[in-house]
Amino acid sequence: MKNKRRGPGGPGGPGGPGGPHGGPPSRGASLKANFSAMAWTIKKFFGFYPVLAPLAMFCILFSALVAAVPNFFIIQNVLHGVENWVESGDWAAARGEILPQIFLLIGVYVLSLCSLTLETQLMAVMTQGFLDKMRREIFNGMQDLPIRFFDSNKTGDIMSYYTNDIDTMRQLVSQSLPSLIRSGAVVVAVFAIMLYSSVWMTLVLLVGVAAMFFVAKTVGGGSARFFMEQQKAVAAMEGFAQESMNGQKVIKVFCHEEQSIRDFDAANDELFRVGYRANAYASMLGPIIANIGNVLYVSLALVGGILILTGVPNLSISGGIFDVAVLIPFLTKARQFTGNVNTLSQQINSIVMAGAGAQRILSLVEQPPEVDDGYVTLVNVVENADGTLTETQEHSGHWAWRHPHEDGSLTYTPLRGDVRLTDVDFAYVEGKDVLHDISVYAEPGQKVAFVGATGAGKTTITNLINRFYDIADGKIRYDGINVNKIKKDDLRRSLGLVLQDTNLFTGTVMDNIRYGRLDASDEDCIRAAKLAGADDFIQRLPEGYETMLRNNGANLSQGQRQLLAIARAAVADPPVMILDEATSSIDTRTEAIVQRGMDELMKGRTVFVIAHRLSTVMNADVIMVLEHGRIIERGSHEELIARKGTYYQLYTGAFELE
Repeated sequence: MKNKRRGPGGPGGPGGPGGPHGGPPSRGASLKANFSAMAWTIKKFFGFYPVLAPLAMFCILFSALVAAVPNFFIIQNVLHGVENWVESGDWAAARGEILPQIFLLIGVYVLSLCSLTLETQLMAVMTQGFLDKMRREIFNGMQDLPIRFFDSNKTGDIMSYYTNDIDTMRQLVSQSLPSLIRSGAVVVAVFAIMLYSSVWMTLVLLVGVAAMFFVAKTVGGGSARFFMEQQKAVAAMEGFAQESMNGQKVIKVFCHEEQSIRDFDAANDELFRVGYRANAYASMLGPIIANIGNVLYVSLALVGGILILTGVPNLSISGGIFDVAVLIPFLTKARQFTGNVNTLSQQINSIVMAGAGAQRILSLVEQPPEVDDGYVTLVNVVENADGTLTETQEHSGHWAWRHPHEDGSLTYTPLRGDVRLTDVDFAYVEGKDVLHDISVYAEPGQKVAFVGATGAGKTTITNLINRFYDIADGKIRYDGINVNKIKKDDLRRSLGLVLQDTNLFTGTVMDNIRYGRLDASDEDCIRAAKLAGADDFIQRLPEGYETMLRNNGANLSQGQRQLLAIARAAVADPPVMILDEATSSIDTRTEAIVQRGMDELMKGRTVFVIAHRLSTVMNADVIMVLEHGRIIERGSHEELIARKGTYYQLYTGAFELE
């Protein structure tokens, strides 16, 4: 019995965006994860701009401190000078004390205005630059994710990372972060001034601060939890809307409009529910903090009055007695203190929303990339007179596998297209095998066909050859080399793939054909289109090969789109072709035209064909019949007919497997 070595679990594994979450996280866990994601965002921001970001923060800090500190001391000096002027009546004597202070205050405010202007310009540049760099990082990282990720997440959900989640990060770096620094600096500076003025009154203030902190933690934790759910609900709604837009024809054909509306309403109602709860938490925090500040203001006035009446000595750094001259400025600063705390609380909404968006993006960025331990690469070669191979940088039309060895030497194995699967097992989800003991031997130039009902495992086999997924057990060898040793990019470059579902990209017809080989000339692309039988309809398009295609080639028929996909594979000129229902959307007449081109394309190549139409596999060298992940019959068309087994029943009973 074979020792089963299982691969990774199926789509939506724990911890990934598509995986189970086990119910909503606790309030404390949500707040902790939220702050962790925000810290990661800020670290990225400063990492992108190691000089400009600190400079902008310094400008914010400077303007904030100017608003809190200088005016307190300068105004005190001005008032002292005015008192001396009133008492002495000598303006000339007082002028030397008052005017310098006024000019100093004006100068400080001019510098503050300059720093504020510089800060706004820097933040405008850095915010857009930050979003640009984050989108690039997300997109570049997404190119390294395995196919499993895209199979287990809706397109709309993935798009939400680039729109809603990125926008919350914009709010964090452009609004919330500057506001936090500005108001936080004022709070700290004012607190220091109040401590300088009176320790007794500051102790009373600390009681109110403790109450504010408790409320912020309690309400903010609930807000963070629901904002995270809101971001998920937004992604779910966008995913549903995207599916509905793509499937409008199906919805209308089956008169599914009403049910589609109900399903959308359900997703939208869920977004409303969590959005309402999130904003309700965030919105009530500001009024609560403001009222705590009002109560604190009255309490300070009451305690200050009692201290004055009882003649309690003033415990302070500044010294002196506690009187009205100390109490009134202290109350003014207390109002400024609570006002800035309230400003901070009003940022809770955007802060926790940004944290929720950053949390989702962080979960995406931390997705493990596709593992590639291969070291054998594909190179262009030319054959020497003595039969040896020499590597070349030019496109020679001849390929070889370059195999480096530990001693530094290199060996070259000609690319022939010999593909062998031996005793392969595979499961998308552990414990639920899709393929059992699959053995396939495709020699160079052979045409191997897979037939069987939907879900039998035909497409899965080709996905394993491409290493879109890794096998659980067994071996796959390509020209005698274990595919695990071949770098995935090079492996896939040697394989041409034509799928039933054709993907065309925004661009010209020529661009879409050239997608198979970016260095292909126009002549190469036209030659490939003629080979695939696509040249005739392309010439009838408004601008021929320069006709623009949009929305996955919506202005073309399904058959025409598939012809372009075949031409795209032809221009790549790979030694191995995988045709997964490549002619399923082509009518019988067109199929005859395409088949001639396909026959030319398949000459000298190893070809794997998956088809429901048995007429497309009759000329295969080997036909393999799959059932429930096992190969139950194999042989040529004539051999299988002679056995009168499953293939014979399919062939004589119906020409279609479905």
